[in-house]
Amino acid sequence: MQSGDSLLRKRLFQIIFESDTPQAKAFDIVLITLILVSVGTVFLDSVPGLHARYGRIFYFIEWGFTLIFTLELVLRLYCLDRPLRYLRSFYGVLDLLAILPTWLALFIPGAQSLLVVRVLRVLRVFRVLRLMEFVGEGRMLVEALQRSQRKILLFLTTILLIITIFGALIYMIEPPEAGFTSMPRAMYWAIVTLTTVGYGDIAPVTPLGQFISAVMMILGYSIIAVPTGVFSAEVIRSIQRERYSEEACPGCGHEGHERGSKYCRFCGTWLDEETEDPHAPSAETADTAPESPEADAKGD
Repeated sequence: MQSGDSLLRKRLFQIIFESDTPQAKAFDIVLITLILVSVGTVFLDSVPGLHARYGRIFYFIEWGFTLIFTLELVLRLYCLDRPLRYLRSFYGVLDLLAILPTWLALFIPGAQSLLVVRVLRVLRVFRVLRLMEFVGEGRMLVEALQRSQRKILLFLTTILLIITIFGALIYMIEPPEAGFTSMPRAMYWAIVTLTTVGYGDIAPVTPLGQFISAVMMILGYSIIAVPTGVFSAEVIRSIQRERYSEEACPGCGHEGHERGSKYCRFCGTWLDEETEDPHAPSAETADTAPESPEADAKGD
C-alpha cells in the first residue's frame, strides 16, 4: 500500500510532467501564460521611460514571478525519484537560471553588476518548448527535425564553404578602401550577400567584384529553399506515419492502410489477424447453408 507521500508525489508528477488529464492541461496553460507574462514584464522594464515610472511595480511583479517559478521548480524536484539528474538537464538548468538572478540580488550588493545577468530571465520563454513534448503536432515537428538534422548539417557545411570561398575571392579582388580590410570582414559581406539581406554598409566597387556579388545573390535565392524543402519532406513523412500503417494486407499484400481500418481498401480482406471478421460466415452457417439449385440437379 502506498503512503500518503508517495501518492502526493505521484499526483504532482501526473499534473506537472504529463498532460493527459484536465488538471495537467490546465497546469500547462497556466504555466505558459505565466512565462509569457513574465518575459513581457522584463521587456517592459527595459524601456527607460517605463522603468522610471513603474520600476517599483515591475520589481514586485518580478519577485512574484520568481517566487512562483521557484515553487514550481521545488515541486518538480520533489515529485521526481532522481531530482539532481533533472537539475543537470537542459531544461533544469534553464529553470535554475530563470530564478537565480533575482535571488542573487539579495546577497550580492550593487544592482548595476547584475543588469546583464537579469537578461537571463528571458530564458523562461524557452520552457514553452518543453511543453511541446505533450502535443502530438509538436512531437511530430521535433521528430522531423531530428530526422533531417544530418541533411541540414550538410547544407550548413556547404553554405560555410561557399561563404569562405567567395569571401576569399572578394578579399583578393576588392581594394581595402572599399571596406574589405580583412578576411573576416569579407566573409561578413559574403554572409549578408548570400542571404540576400544586403545591408549596404560594405559593397564591391570593381566590375569583377560586382559580378561576384550578383552570382552570390542569385545563388542565395537558389538555395534558400533547400532546408525548407528538406524539413517539409520529413514533416510529410511524419504525417504519413501518423495516419497510415505499414501493416500488410493478408489478402493482397498491399500496405498503406489508414490506422484503425478494418478492411483492406484494395481487396476488402479483414486486416485484424488477431480477431475474426464479424461479417464472415461461420463454420456452422457454412455447413447448414442450403445447397445451390445446380447441386440439387446433380443429386437428382
